[in-house]
Amino acid sequence: SGIPASGFDYALQDAFPHDVLLDKTDGLSFRKGCYVGQEVVSRMQHRGTARRRVALVTSETALPVSGTDIMAGGKPVGTLGSVLGNKGLAIVRIDRVGDAIANGIPLTASDVTVVLSLPEWTDLLFPTATQEAEP
Repeated sequence: SGIPASGFDYALQDAFPHDVLLDKTDGLSFRKGCYVGQEVVSRMQHRGTARRRVALVTSETALPVSGTDIMAGGKPVGTLGSVLGNKGLAIVRIDRVGDAIANGIPLTASDVTVVLSLPEWTDLLFPTATQEAEP
């Protein structure tokens, strides 16, 4: 479904609310009072500048363990979270993944080729150098 679990798919101190789709699951309120990080979160919301998002991961073979880096052309683009057989979740840099997909660069986790997609219910797209992340 693409809903990450805190403490397993990501460490609370390592993710902004937008990274883990809280903006898409009504997990954020922009009408409430002050909270730590409010300025950054508000800017991400109003400018559509979230760089990382939860992605669905699939492969033809079993995925490696949670915590494995996802690579594109030898550069890290994300980290595997939950894994069950050949399916999983990852938090990825959507701009880097979008560029890799647009340029035909294989995405891998260890030696396993992976396919990344954004959950359909989010209406998000992988941006490329000429596109925006938010429709």
